[in-house]
Amino acid sequence: MAYVMYLLLLGLILGLAAVASNPSPYFAALGLVVVAGMGCGVLVGHGGSFLSLILFLIYLGGMLVVFAYSAALAAEPYPEGWGSWSVLGVMVVYLLAVLITAGVFWGGWYEGSWVSSDEFSELSVFRGDVGGVALIYSSGGGVLILGVWVLLLALFVVLELTRGLSRGALRAV
Repeated sequence: MAYVMYLLLLGLILGLAAVASNPSPYFAALGLVVVAGMGCGVLVGHGGSFLSLILFLIYLGGMLVVFAYSAALAAEPYPEGWGSWSVLGVMVVYLLAVLITAGVFWGGWYEGSWVSSDEFSELSVFRGDVGGVALIYSSGGGVLILGVWVLLLALFVVLELTRGLSRGALRAV
């Protein structure tokens, strides 16, 4: 199981570097799908199967629709891909930063620190991830509302950034 977690975490890091280093929204969409899939795989490895399913459905169903819409507004005739030297250079810099940071914190890292949410399942009636969902709606209602407002703000920021010279989606405002 540790090798599967290493593979998922490596895919997560590579996907994040691909999204952060790519200037074209066409190719960054593939990186976002990889990041969502690998992140949900890491959650499943820690015992959060319900939360990973919900995250995957909501993220790919909602946010990628907005991303695809804004990518259609920012249509480029010749987008830069991962093969161009500028994108590869930025991606190598990001990966080197991750390796240096991992080297600094490597001393306290071991596989025994991966504790799943089902570690103490005999002490609870519910699974760990389902109990977390109940706490989101009861105690964390304010943070949930704040998250909704942040996502709405992110939607308007993305639409404003991708409008281009023809004013894009916000031309009526």
